[in-house]
Amino acid sequence: VEMNQSFCDARDDAKRFIDPNTTEEVTYQQLKDRCLSDPGSGLYLLTMTDREKPRDVENPVFSAAQMQKEFENTKVEIPSGALGGRSMSVWEILQSEYISEQERARLTREFQMGKLTRERLVLIIIEIIERVEIHHGYDMMSFHSFRGNVSADHLYASGIIDQETLRKLRERQLTVQQVCEMEKVKMFLFGTDAVSGVYKAAVKEVSTLYQAMKKDWVKPEVALSLLEAQAATGFILDPVKNMRLTVDEAVKDGVVGPEIHDKLLSAERAVTGYRDPYTGKNISLFQAMRKGLIGKDYAVRLLDAQLATGGIIDPQYSHHLPLEVAFQRGYLDRETYNLITDPASGTQGFLDPSTDEPLTYTQLLAKCKTDEKSGHRLLNLTDRKRLIFKGLRKQITMDQLIESKIIESSLAQRLEQGETTVEEVSDSIRKYLEGTSCISGVFVEASKERLSIYRAMKKGMIRPGTAFELLEAQAATGYMIDPIKNLKLTVAEAVKAGVVGAEFKDKLVSAERAVTGYKDPYSGKLLSLFQAMQKGLIVKDHGIRLLESQIATGGIIDPEHSHRLPVEMAYKRGLFDVEMNKILLDPGDDTKG
Repeated sequence: VEMNQSFCDARDDAKRFIDPNTTEEVTYQQLKDRCLSDPGSGLYLLTMTDREKPRDVENPVFSAAQMQKEFENTKVEIPSGALGGRSMSVWEILQSEYISEQERARLTREFQMGKLTRERLVLIIIEIIERVEIHHGYDMMSFHSFRGNVSADHLYASGIIDQETLRKLRERQLTVQQVCEMEKVKMFLFGTDAVSGVYKAAVKEVSTLYQAMKKDWVKPEVALSLLEAQAATGFILDPVKNMRLTVDEAVKDGVVGPEIHDKLLSAERAVTGYRDPYTGKNISLFQAMRKGLIGKDYAVRLLDAQLATGGIIDPQYSHHLPLEVAFQRGYLDRETYNLITDPASGTQGFLDPSTDEPLTYTQLLAKCKTDEKSGHRLLNLTDRKRLIFKGLRKQITMDQLIESKIIESSLAQRLEQGETTVEEVSDSIRKYLEGTSCISGVFVEASKERLSIYRAMKKGMIRPGTAFELLEAQAATGYMIDPIKNLKLTVAEAVKAGVVGAEFKDKLVSAERAVTGYKDPYSGKLLSLFQAMQKGLIVKDHGIRLLESQIATGGIIDPEHSHRLPVEMAYKRGLFDVEMNKILLDPGDDTKG
């Protein structure tokens, strides 16, 4: 009751509130009575008037000239930062970029009015400089990525830089530029370039993928998949003008046409992120696939391209991630990773534009040549029909030579890129294409005369049996030889030209099948000399003699592919075996002819 009476008492000593308009002491009830009641909410609101408030008149302690002189005579040692160790006057610092216009006005006014001592002013200035340097340091520790900037702390959290590198950045022992030049950092921030375009060796011309499609150098579906891979790994690339563009920029500049704009924008979301229609959140390529927003085959192809060019891209920060970090953030799982990286999984989502061979993006990049001027990766377009080699009876493709282990993939790549020619490669593998020379004829020392085997037999210089065996060896190693005219002839051609007599034709045609192949009477398949001997289609001693002549002139002949083989490949194809090789290599073996 007593307390209630105290509140209701209107005496001055009971007035515990002040009216902000009049500075009059009032009770709370009196203050309420002066309020307006808001008709909408029922709240009590104090009505404020524009009454002029009394101002204190302040007399300056220093004139403007005195203050400037004081500032010029007061020196400050800058403790750290860009100006660390340097001595500057207070006046110089106040006029510098360290002090904002607002802070400068406040500090000079307070000092002039005597509210701030010289010592306190120096301490405040040093604090401001340190604060600006720290802020400036963090700004300088910002790194560019595909679509924006990321901090050094973020790079550390993403496993792109280690703790030691972060420490050195903070302590100015390393610059942002130096860190950006580290191979690992460069790869994760910017990735390695995708397939930028094509190089057509026949005309020695570099082209964008879109222009290559328009010129009918590349099929539309192949060009689109490669352009989608560009968009999904950061930028559309123009190797002609050496430009890296967003999809919108690429369409605007004519690097790609408007008809594929929407498809490329969709692929570009692999970098910028897909919008989840249910939550509105920005999600990654992998997450969009898991939610069924994009097709699995399409997503796996783009993920393959990202992995091959630096790693899975974080759409929130637009840079590549180390594999383990991508797993942790849910941007990839091990099952999908294994699917993409396992050659046996059949996930080769790209086609070689020259051969239509299905390839992973990594395999496709391996087929590229790097342009020396721009550094862009270019697929070499070759007309494989031109890369044909002359075999003993058939033409041989480059791929067949690779398959037979006669040329390496690296040499094939040089051939595709126009760095070497079919003729130059043919010279280097002549042993397999043509063989080395067999016994072509005889040289009569007395008369210095050259004669064919058959002519020497006719002149009685060689016994018929010996002559026939030598002629069979010629037929079984590729050609009948005319040493006079330096001609290589088939048996039929040799008989027609009179290089051998018609009486030998049938037996020599039989020997020639060691080159062209024997027909299996049961299966109709083409058999090699060794296989025919194993099946009893030719006499063993006869077969061994012909095999020996092949080995001595370059290697076992594969009649299906019409060229000779390295021994290991002959074993692998069943055209020869180790036991037979031992027989042929043993000088004392009496099974040879």
